[in-house]
Parts: sequence; structure tokens; C-alpha cells
Amino acid sequence: MSPRFQEIDWRPTPMGDISLRRRLDPVTGQEVYEVKLGDEFLMSSLFTAGETELARLGLAALPDDRTGLDVAVGGLGLGYTARAALEDPRVGSLVVIDALPDVIRWHEQKLVPLGARLVEDRRCRLVRGDFFALAADPRGLDPEQPGRRFHAVLLDVDHSPRHVLHPRHAALYQEAGMRALAEHLHPGGVFALWSDDPPDERFTAVLAEVFATAEAHVVGFDTPYRREAAANTVYVAGKGTGA
Repeated sequence: MSPRFQEIDWRPTPMGDISLRRRLDPVTGQEVYEVKLGDEFLMSSLFTAGETELARLGLAALPDDRTGLDVAVGGLGLGYTARAALEDPRVGSLVVIDALPDVIRWHEQKLVPLGARLVEDRRCRLVRGDFFALAADPRGLDPEQPGRRFHAVLLDVDHSPRHVLHPRHAALYQEAGMRALAEHLHPGGVFALWSDDPPDERFTAVLAEVFATAEAHVVGFDTPYRREAAANTVYVAGKGTGA
């Protein structure tokens, strides 16, 4: 039987102390993995619908007959967005970027449930890097291939465009930041973003200024801790084919 609570790892980082915990949830009886940064919860294996839908909705916006897709994911977390992307047979390569080396190490050492799944898939490469700095850099999101473009970029780092983990992240969600990110997409490519807040009309308007299409999807999911369903938002923006 698993212990009721175990702190698997804890490390100080420039953004605050990060910890990986495993606990037995008293309501569901499930074994739950959680990631905390300081006092904030970043990820829980108990609620993964939004992270999975980020990949599904983002990739669904690409043509069904397009294969060999090159995909970048910003934010590794517990790996649910990356796993959902790899479950799409059209994906030919996946680069997952995370600023925290400890998060990558948890997967490489298989300390988290999806670690083996990700590191053993030859299409997947875990990269230590600052997604926000890379997105603003003309050299792009893949340090090994400067100038590389992707068919889809999926981002799940901040709580929302308004509730960011670090003040320097905020620039990405402005028009100039979105235009710089769009340069790393192929014509017809897709940018998708997870948010814990309801749809934000102001941010959707920013996307509409930069991309040919922009839509906010509400992703509902059940939770054992409240009667009504909870919800995340997934923004999906498509780049024009002539861009």
C-alpha cells in the first residue's frame, strides 16, 4: 500500500522551491502526483482534462491528412499534454521545453507516472530552456536547430495570460509577443494555450490581431470536491497559409 503522503523531491529554484509529492487522496482513493512551486500548485494528476484537451484541440485544428507534424510543447509538468500529442499518429516529432531541470529529471528517472512513456518514445525530446525567451528569439524554440518552424506550438506554463508565474512572462501575451511566436510556426500552423481562467476577450482579441483565426474553448470536467463541474480554457489560434 502506498503511504498517505510522500515528498519525492524538493529543490530550490530561481522561481521558488519546487516539489514533487505523491499522496493518497482521501475522497477518491486514488494515488495522486502533485507539483508545487512555492505555495502554488502547478499540476495534479487528479485533474488532467485541460492539459489533454490542449493537445487534442490544438492538433485537431490542423488538416487530418497532414502527417509528420513537428510539435513544440512549452511546459512539461507531469507530461499529460506531451502524452496526448504523442497519441496523435500524425505527430512526427515533439520537443518539450521546460525551464526547470528537476522537472525533466523526474521524467528521465521515471519518478512520475508518464516518465517512461515520454523518454522511451523516439519522437520526443525533452529540452531545458526558457520558453518565453526562446519564443522572443528569432532563432526559435529548438536550440539544436536554429530557425526551425513547427506545425503546432502548445503552451501550458502560466495559470493564465493575466496570472503569470513570473512578470517577464507577461510580454508573450501582448501583440508583439504573439507575433514573435507566430514566426516559429509554419504557414497554416497552430498556437494553442491552456488557461485556468474563463475566456478572456482581451486576450482573444490579441490573438485575432496576429492570427487568421482565434477561438477560446471551455473545457469542463468533474471534480470530487464540488458539485458543479470545473472548467479550464484552451485558446486555439491558426496562422494563415500565406504567412
